[in-house]
Amino acid sequence: MRRGAWFAIVMALGLGGCATPLVQPRMESMNPPRIEATRVIAADGAVLPLSAWPPAQGCRAVVLALHGFNDYRRAFESVGPFLAERGIAVYAYDQRGFGAAPRPGIWPGSTQLVGDVAMVASLLRARHPGCPLYLLGESMGGAVALSALAETAIADGAVLVAPAVWGRSVMNPLPRAALWLAAHTWPGLRLSGQGLGIIASDNEPMLRALHEDPLVIKETRVDALWGLSNLMDRAFASAPRPGVPILMLYGARDEIIPRRPTCRFLATAGDDVRFVLYPAGYHMLTRDLGAAEVLADIAAWLADADAHLPSGYDTDGRHRLCGTHRGGVPHRVSGQLR
Repeated sequence: MRRGAWFAIVMALGLGGCATPLVQPRMESMNPPRIEATRVIAADGAVLPLSAWPPAQGCRAVVLALHGFNDYRRAFESVGPFLAERGIAVYAYDQRGFGAAPRPGIWPGSTQLVGDVAMVASLLRARHPGCPLYLLGESMGGAVALSALAETAIADGAVLVAPAVWGRSVMNPLPRAALWLAAHTWPGLRLSGQGLGIIASDNEPMLRALHEDPLVIKETRVDALWGLSNLMDRAFASAPRPGVPILMLYGARDEIIPRRPTCRFLATAGDDVRFVLYPAGYHMLTRDLGAAEVLADIAAWLADADAHLPSGYDTDGRHRLCGTHRGGVPHRVSGQLR
């Protein structure tokens, strides 16, 4: 019976190995894309729900905000009004595969995600001529922003909040192999993060609201995780374009994006990347209990990329996170850092 069980498992893996991770198909362009009050209509007809927070008077800058994995545009419901009060227009849309965008839960493909950013950025440039445009990407959104900025000059700069740069080159071999096997054997298998003990934020009421929100994806297809890994590979290898200022924010208590890949990325990033380390920050920095100082830093940087940041946490942030490192691999860190 033991031999038969092993034979059945091997056969299942062999047959399942023929499975292919599901990706949303690319559609043909039909009409010019356009932006409306509450949605973006892509060239292929896809409808991407949109939230906008315009300033009461004038426009000092425009921010295109990109949400994280399994999240949607509501992620910026505190960021938008805060920046709008300071003369900065904020736009956030549901990326394909998330929120109320087409086919939630089905991975749209990295190329499609990056293409949508370029499309919406172009529409916002036309709507706000002469206004500088910045990307604001959280986690997965940060990976999308990095990938887009590396290919075209679609923005004047970017704010990356705990960007997803956990590429396969810095993953341990066992989970990397397990992800490949699962994505090519049971691509439709759905997983949840329950029981992992991972803390994404210290803001418990906010986390409860996310759990109750029907538009937040609670169970993730394995092939969507595979697709996210492809995107993180792309982001990790995306060198920021010279001359494009980037503000990168990271929490010392982040349990989602590990310190190691973050330090590896910082080791290859140029001087245009300004790094801020929040000692009490978690992954969801703009929604943590200490979000006020994060938002103040973002607003100050958008007003002047060379200005002093109110928190002061940009002073020696790389060394405090990564310690003395070789090739971006930290081997000595402060006791408070994970």
